[in-house]
Amino acid sequence: MFRRMLLSVLVRQKKKLFLIALTVALGVSLATAMLNVMFDVGDKVNQELKAYGANLNIVPKGAALVNELYQLDNADTRAAIQYIKQDDLVKIKMIFWAYNIVDFAPYLTTQVTVNDKPVSLVGTWFNKHLTIPTGDEVDTGMLAMKSWWSIEGNTMKDDNLQGVMVGETIAKQLNLKLGDSLELISPLTNKKVTLTVNNIFHSGGIEDSQLYVSLPVAQNLANKDGLVERVEVSALTTPENDLARKAAQDPNSLSRTEWDTWYCTAYISSIAYQLEELMPDVRVKAIMQVAESEGSILQKTQLLMILLTVLSLICSALAISNLVTANVIERSTEIGLLKALGATNISVAMLILTEILIIALLGGMVGYFVGLGFAQIIGQTVFGSFVEPKMIIIPLVLIMVSMITLLGSLPALRIMMFLRPTDVLHGR
Repeated sequence: MFRRMLLSVLVRQKKKLFLIALTVALGVSLATAMLNVMFDVGDKVNQELKAYGANLNIVPKGAALVNELYQLDNADTRAAIQYIKQDDLVKIKMIFWAYNIVDFAPYLTTQVTVNDKPVSLVGTWFNKHLTIPTGDEVDTGMLAMKSWWSIEGNTMKDDNLQGVMVGETIAKQLNLKLGDSLELISPLTNKKVTLTVNNIFHSGGIEDSQLYVSLPVAQNLANKDGLVERVEVSALTTPENDLARKAAQDPNSLSRTEWDTWYCTAYISSIAYQLEELMPDVRVKAIMQVAESEGSILQKTQLLMILLTVLSLICSALAISNLVTANVIERSTEIGLLKALGATNISVAMLILTEILIIALLGGMVGYFVGLGFAQIIGQTVFGSFVEPKMIIIPLVLIMVSMITLLGSLPALRIMMFLRPTDVLHGR
């Protein structure tokens, strides 16, 4: 009997039930899109921010200690610098969070003279192909980490030992253009090398007053074969919280549970700690301005997604409330007759809720798949990449559909409970 009544209502109330399904589908689609983007937005925001520089700096332990003890700047500590072995750099991609290391680039700075003018010469990797002992192969280097630089000329290659990237300031001072030759002389080793201007770049920083060459060229001029001065690392990280800050101050103060949670989470402090574990002769410093910016932007973005989700569900619940209330009022005679025949408020409420839930679930299914499409549109438009669907969204959608259906039906159920058969059957 219940089934026949249910089927009869679904057939007779097609238009109104379709509007309810459409309302649920719209609310669920927006919520699904926002939740999928929210769960995936962390990596997307991190990837976007990685275009603006490194968030970790690796220096020799000796240089870090001198700087901390005497508060000296980089120029003052240059004479005391110990160097990092170039062969140890592959270890950066061998830590637990190796896949979170997006790019890294070593640097070796030495002083040279060009036309009797002292200039800083920086050796680096531009786009180095590395084979990791684990069997993985990666391409990494400075150009990927400095993507905001404006570079004139062909892309610099690591095997180009005759080319040089010239900062815009130096190029103007020396009246240089692409293809010109430069004779560089090292005052420390008296070595000379003639290079061709391969690029002229604008960074907007101190780099505009420097020259950039392939790492072997700088190592040869400085007599530092196989050595680098520092390494910049760009890593995808989880925003800092109280646990991460506590660990950054003193990892030994953590309990065993806290330690496991911290070590197995991609906090910037845990990645720095793991790098120091594999490379005991270095000190890894977090560039907190970048890390804190990532956390702040990510939290605000996720909060925006949550607010949009909540607002969409509230709007859906209000729309369902109006539709179900109108449906109950329209069927007041039918409901009064059911009560006159002995139906209880609970049984009538179950009939109404069952039909609304069936329609809402159908609308929710459609809304879920439409929401996946919206998520991809947002991902491609905002981040230029695919948003990976999260399986956890499916149970969340079921909960959302049930919640907005029940909340939206409460006013209508209240009206139904106060309907008296004598009133509605006599037209009052």
